[in-house]
Amino acid sequence: MNEPVALDLRGTACPVNFIRARLALEPLPPGAWLRIDLDGGEPEQMVTEGLRNEGHDVQRVEPSPFAPGEGVRLLVRRDGV
Repeated sequence: MNEPVALDLRGTACPVNFIRARLALEPLPPGAWLRIDLDGGEPEQMVTEGLRNEGHDVQRVEPSPFAPGEGVRLLVRRDGV
């Protein structure tokens, strides 16, 4: 896997974080990876569900590179492969 494009959405409110994630995926070729850092809880749930509903593969990075409460990291593979 090539180094994924990175997007830091920590501190970004819903649904803006989902919209920004979608916009970041649009120019990527099918099969490309996007790394998204965002807040846990509702933001993680909304972005994960929204992108999966659009056909993208979403994986949570474990262990998280962040201290508890600082965010979560997702790896998203753009659909279309």
